[in-house]
Amino acid sequence: MAKIIWIDLGTTNSCAAYMLGEKSEVIANAEGYRTTPSIVYLKGDQMLVGNLAKRKAVLEPKNVIFEVKRFIGRKFSEVQEEIKSVPYDVKEWSDGGVLIVVDGKEYKPEQISAFILKKIKEDCEKFLGETISSAVITVPAYFNDSQRNATKAAGEIAGLKVERIINEPTAASLAYGEDKMKDEKIVVFDLWGGTFDVTALEISSEGTFQVLATSWDTHLGGADFDKRIMDFLMNSFKSKEWVDLSGNAMALQRIKDEAENAKKQLSQSDSVDINIPFVTTIEGQPKHIQETLTRAQFENMCKDLVERSKKPVLDALNDSKLSISDVNEVILVWGSTRMPVIKEMVKQIFGKEPKMTVNPDECVAQWAAIQGGILQGDVKDILLLDVTPLSLAVEVEGWIAHVMIARNTTIPTKKSNTYTTAADNQPSVTIHVTQWERQFSKDNKSLGMFNLDGIPPMRRWEAQIEVTFDIDANGILNVSAKEKSTGKEQKVVIQGATGISDEEIKAAQAEAEKFAEDDRKRKELVESKNKIEALIYQAESMLKENDAKIPAEEKEKIQKLISDATALKNKEEITKDELDKESEAFHKEFYDLYQKYGANNSAQNPNPADIIDNWNAENWPTDPQVVDADK
Repeated sequence: MAKIIWIDLGTTNSCAAYMLGEKSEVIANAEGYRTTPSIVYLKGDQMLVGNLAKRKAVLEPKNVIFEVKRFIGRKFSEVQEEIKSVPYDVKEWSDGGVLIVVDGKEYKPEQISAFILKKIKEDCEKFLGETISSAVITVPAYFNDSQRNATKAAGEIAGLKVERIINEPTAASLAYGEDKMKDEKIVVFDLWGGTFDVTALEISSEGTFQVLATSWDTHLGGADFDKRIMDFLMNSFKSKEWVDLSGNAMALQRIKDEAENAKKQLSQSDSVDINIPFVTTIEGQPKHIQETLTRAQFENMCKDLVERSKKPVLDALNDSKLSISDVNEVILVWGSTRMPVIKEMVKQIFGKEPKMTVNPDECVAQWAAIQGGILQGDVKDILLLDVTPLSLAVEVEGWIAHVMIARNTTIPTKKSNTYTTAADNQPSVTIHVTQWERQFSKDNKSLGMFNLDGIPPMRRWEAQIEVTFDIDANGILNVSAKEKSTGKEQKVVIQGATGISDEEIKAAQAEAEKFAEDDRKRKELVESKNKIEALIYQAESMLKENDAKIPAEEKEKIQKLISDATALKNKEEITKDELDKESEAFHKEFYDLYQKYGANNSAQNPNPADIIDNWNAENWPTDPQVVDADK
């Protein structure tokens, strides 16, 4: 069976892993890092992902998309606060969903996530030396049905068959318990860049991992702590210089980066010096930010955020019916849990030191690798029982949300209930499916609706309409409705109010392939440029090293070759064919001269025939992303 990769698709960073024997191992990306920034840069036909995209954020903030996970599978009306925190343009789609506008083009959040997944897929293929077509992808525990479907669609656009969608805190628990296998009750405290959730689980010595309850705060994350430092820096600058930097996108990006770095440093030291030179100019004079921030100041700024993080912990304990004394271990996940104030708060609640025995930035991907190992059959004796995070309901008369599957129900699960008609001779019923915890459907998230037609004439309340909700192991919902007397049935996979259709997935795949084709062409062009640069360098070296023995007329001939080739190479609009043609012409004219004057130095100067005939792109820095990023 082909390898399955396991991807933790994060708000700020993503991580991939695979099973090596019976252990999960993180896969480094093409740049050598073990995590990849979840950032995409788009401009014209150029796309950069990860670290290269992050470098563009300061100079071209409107072309750099980050934290797209906040938008995936959600309605435009639901993300008004999130829109305020990003410099790129966001608009409403015709179905009420979200569109991201970059360089005059519109992208759904699924497409942006797909660009990130595609890079991870390609990096994994290079690392493993084989084609990858399947993946397990993790999502926050609170993700609703439309967000899970949208994440699955992103994987499909990237060319991956998504074998399973898994909750992130559950993933961390399995990474923690991978080699322990003893009876324990644990709590996973999962503070991401943009979100926060808490999950209570029970692990048995037989290898069963059962989720008992999960709770969350979707508007609390590490970025909120960064924002407090950003506000501190901007307010301080405003009080000194009487200039508001909040409308300066370039300055904001630099302040954001420094705020994140300062937060990390304050986890290790008592104070940090923050220096941002040339943050702006005032009346032609450059201005700088220079501040010292102490850990005590920072923790005081964030008191309310720390206090907010307590509620999901207590809610998860309450829903799981666990007392604090029942909890054996508390596991901290993702980098923001490294803040001492968070560790101290957790310690105060549980009366014990929280565990960071697994790398908080990598453990989710490592667990996903274990889940993939289970699917492949490489990992045995482990059974995972997850839960659905939100209640699923059918709207009944009076707009009441009648719960079919309650939150924290173990999945996969299947529940049926029988409903009837509200009027005599009613020919059809509308099945309206909602998700959330409110009692009226209008207050919950609408996942979709469909009609069951062809109900025979009956008095009201006589019809028997059996509605079935079937949640698979990915947490994705299938709904069916059947009229019992006729057997007439309607089935749907709920795609959510902002779902993406198969046609749209195919169109997005074509878009992704277009970028891949453009990348290929750019790479070929760079390789041709490198080839001609190698010949130019060869000729220049030969002239320099053999100046005394080369006749003037032949020097002039070589210099003209160099001049013509350099001018062509530096042309703004140049094609691969033009460069290759020039390389061939250069080679023909230069080869005899090389045999006369350069062959004796062949150890230092390779034969130009080898440059043409045995060109190996891997020996030269031809990665188009690296070249573009440095321009």
